[in-house]
Amino acid sequence: MAIKRSRVSTRRASKRAAVKRRRRPGRAAAAPVGIHEVESLRAELDRLANSAPPRWNADPDEVRKSVLKLVLTLVEFIRQILERQAIRRMEAKTLTTDETESVGLALMRLEETIRDLAEEFGLRPEDLNLDLGPIGKLL
Repeated sequence: MAIKRSRVSTRRASKRAAVKRRRRPGRAAAAPVGIHEVESLRAELDRLANSAPPRWNADPDEVRKSVLKLVLTLVEFIRQILERQAIRRMEAKTLTTDETESVGLALMRLEETIRDLAEEFGLRPEDLNLDLGPIGKLL
């Protein structure tokens, strides 16, 4: 059984096709690109590719070091947050002298442990920082 189109639906379909074929106002045709422009774009792409932040290294020999770097960065970030919170609580006088001493000692030991583990794997303190793109560095 063949379905016949009504005259109205046929007119609508032909109008839609005509609109698609028409040029939209305000849109210019693509102009040919010169060699100088292509070279300029290539140089800009190379510059951006070289300045991109380093990506996670999935090389099996370097996986332990990469994972340790990520974990130590996150632990250092949390340590800094805890340190700031401890300072706020000390200034607000909500910590006793013993609690202040305990928190300070724990944060110092944690910082020392992070530093020791980083040295063991050949990481510098500035390596323990994540580049968050447009936001900037984590630490």
